[in-house]
Order: sequence, then structure tokens, then C-alpha cells
Amino acid sequence: MPSFRQASIRSNLHLRAAIIDAARQFFLENDYLEVETPIRQPTQAPEEHIDAVSSGRWFLHTSPELCMKRLLASGYRRIFQICRCFRDRERGHRHLPEMTLLEWYTANADYHHMMVQTEDLIRHIARALGSKNTLRYQDQYIDWRTPWQRMTVAEAFETYGSVTVNEALTTGRFDEILALEIEPGMGIQRPTFLIDYPAACGALARLSPDAPNVAERFELYIGGLELCNGFSELTDPMEQRQRFKDIFQKKSAVGIGTCPLPEKFLGALKDMPPATGNALGLDRLVMLFADTNRIDDVVAFTPEEL
Repeated sequence: MPSFRQASIRSNLHLRAAIIDAARQFFLENDYLEVETPIRQPTQAPEEHIDAVSSGRWFLHTSPELCMKRLLASGYRRIFQICRCFRDRERGHRHLPEMTLLEWYTANADYHHMMVQTEDLIRHIARALGSKNTLRYQDQYIDWRTPWQRMTVAEAFETYGSVTVNEALTTGRFDEILALEIEPGMGIQRPTFLIDYPAACGALARLSPDAPNVAERFELYIGGLELCNGFSELTDPMEQRQRFKDIFQKKSAVGIGTCPLPEKFLGALKDMPPATGNALGLDRLVMLFADTNRIDDVVAFTPEEL
């Protein structure tokens, strides 16, 4: 007899397949090359709040970012990938330790271009699914019409937070306040890009030439659900090396093990053109179109079922 849960989510799994097909179609029609890069790697791009899963002496990648940027440095200009990624100690009603990412990169463009393209991608998927200008999610109607709202992180803290962004950073509460006070109010009736993160919160993002304390980074929220993380890419190998070292130092200070620096990536970075990239959680995008707030409802198997 089939599992009741697997039988009950049949329509969501069909929806998931349709969303992946529509996303792939969008990139192929826009002259992007679909690539595959190794899942198991000798090291990872260190990020303060993301931990890799060990695989022998190597690691399962948390993102295909390092290899995809090396492809940009090798002359590829428009690439995308749909792949499984792994993050240790991530489990909740919106998190899985093994998830599906859609990641793509465009050379000679910045995060402003990427935000417009992200609008186009999701609207393309919505049209493919028969949704035109609105979508119902958790008893709210989302208006798809563009342009979508842009709100800086500083503005979001002023609007929704109990302290300013500078106070949150100083007291080490930035992520706590973002998750508990700001995210629930984001993108409720209209998709919202949260933009211009503090420089300390953009490990691989370029800093704004007009405001060096701000990283050219954004996250997209729809119905209070965070869907993606994009930015203008940092291409300075010396600055990137120092940022990685700073993150390793922070992790070591709280007893979290680190991995070797990604030397081959750092060596290729000098040849990488100006670019923008985005990582979109496909599981969460399916949650949005399936009108569910539980990630378990959109995957065939959860870790607990294996």
C-alpha cells in the first residue's frame, strides 16, 4: 500500500514538475546554458550562518556557486543550474537539510538587472500555471503586476523592527529581528525585494560604489516567504579572501569547524567579469503556488521518512 502522505500530495508533485519545466523553459528561451557541477567538493564558500555536510574528507555543496563562478571566469556568460544542495542542521516547516536550488548567473549585469529578471521568471512560471495577475496564498491575494516593491534593509527595520539596523548589528540580533519581526510582514500583498544589506551581511556581494557600507544584495519575499538571495558579485580576489578569513574566525570563535579556503575559486576570481547571480529555493516556490506553509507538502520524501 502506498504511503498516505505521498498519495495525498500527488497534485503538489505534479505542480512541482510543471514549475521546474517552466523555469527551465524560461532560461533556454533566454539563451542560457544549463550546466551541471559536482555536488561533492573539497571545500565550500564559507558563510557565517550556513554549515556544510561532510562527505568523507570533502563536503556536499551548500550551493553550486563556486564552480558556476569559475565557469563565468572561463568565458561562459549566461548559465543556470537546477540541483540538490545540502546544509547541516537545517530542519523546520520551511527548511530541509537537502533542498533544490535554481541558481543562475549573468555576466556584465548587476543586481538591478537581476531583480527585473527575477520578476520576469516568476511571472513566466505563473502564466505557465494559468495564474495571470494575482495568486492566492494563505488567505492573501498576491498582485503579480510589475514593478514589484523595493525596500532597503534600513527602511524595513524602521518600518517593522523594534530597533534600527545599526542597533541590531551592534547587539548581534540582526538575523533574529529579521526573521521574527520583519520577514512576516514582507511581500504580503505585492512581492517585495528587500535590498541593500549591510556590508557585513554580504559575504560574496559587491559593495555599492555610492555607499560602501551597503552590499548590493537582495532577497525576494512573497506572502512573507523568502524565496531567493541575489546580488552583484564581488570579483576582487584579495577582498574575497579577507572576507572568507573573517568568517572562518567568527566560526572558530564559537566552536564551529571550518574547511580549507577555496583556492581554485579565488585564483579564478581575477578573470571573472562583472556579474550578477541569484539562488532561488524551488521547494519554497512550489509552496507558494501550492498554497501551503509546510515544505513537507511539496517534496516526495522528508528526511524522517527515509
